[in-house]
Amino acid sequence: MIEAAMIWNEPNNKSHWDPEIDPDWKLFSDMVIAAGQAIKGENPNLPRVLGGISPIDPGFIKKLESHGAMEHLDVVAVHGFPLDWNLWQIHEWPAKIDEIRAVTDKPIWVSEVGISTFGAEEVQVWGLNRTAELLIGKVPKIHWYSLYDLPRAWEATTRHREAEGSSYYRHFYMGLLREDGTPKPALEEYAKYASQMGLCQWFHFEDHRLDDAVTWMKRLGVKYLRTGLSWADSFRPNAMDWFDRQMEALADFDVTVTFCFTPEHRGIAPHHTSAPQVKEEFAEFCATMIRRYAPASQSAPASKVLEVL
Repeated sequence: MIEAAMIWNEPNNKSHWDPEIDPDWKLFSDMVIAAGQAIKGENPNLPRVLGGISPIDPGFIKKLESHGAMEHLDVVAVHGFPLDWNLWQIHEWPAKIDEIRAVTDKPIWVSEVGISTFGAEEVQVWGLNRTAELLIGKVPKIHWYSLYDLPRAWEATTRHREAEGSSYYRHFYMGLLREDGTPKPALEEYAKYASQMGLCQWFHFEDHRLDDAVTWMKRLGVKYLRTGLSWADSFRPNAMDWFDRQMEALADFDVTVTFCFTPEHRGIAPHHTSAPQVKEEFAEFCATMIRRYAPASQSAPASKVLEVL
């Protein structure tokens, strides 16, 4: 079941949205409005989530509000990695949530939080337990990032890649499972929280890990998951076959599906971080995915969903 639709991912992070093209996020806001209206038009019961912001910045929420975008969103999501990338300490999590709560009355989710094993696997064990202690009960949804390490043969989605030094390589060590599928020490600890703290796992196009991931999530007792459907991938041959396979495999979980990534040929600049040339094209992609995977007849009223959350 799709329980929510997320519009973009880390829009205030230049690795995911190009601020040189859209310095005031006006184009982003217009795109959110169009997508939010399209999603609601297909399924008025489906919560619309602002793609997790990183850094956690109340000023960014105010900026979107000034452009009218917040009226077309039902949930605000944030991302935080205080032991790897953020310039704040892990015990500040409650204060960071309160900073956003001070500028919006919408529910706040933590749609990505994680600890890498770049330095030591024991750090992830401690960080997972501390994160659970700080966030469970503080926010209605938490997505731990992630189940799998990113394969070293792939690229992490960042702006400067290897030039970022160790910050780049940490992306490859965020999983509870190593690249070869073997468990890290934190996996057993995560199982204690799996019913209260879901997972965020991105699946690449025709990802070979999909079936094994489902097996692991069921074994761990995971109830809800965040993943993505890429607008850029929708132009690949057999894209809908892959999307169908992915969503069918995840049917036993409550899924927050993230819509993002501009196709190079449809961006103002030829890059997945670019604002689109035509915002309605992204909105139509969102509408098409909702019609296909979350028609209104298959979901509970949004008020009921948000009460549960």
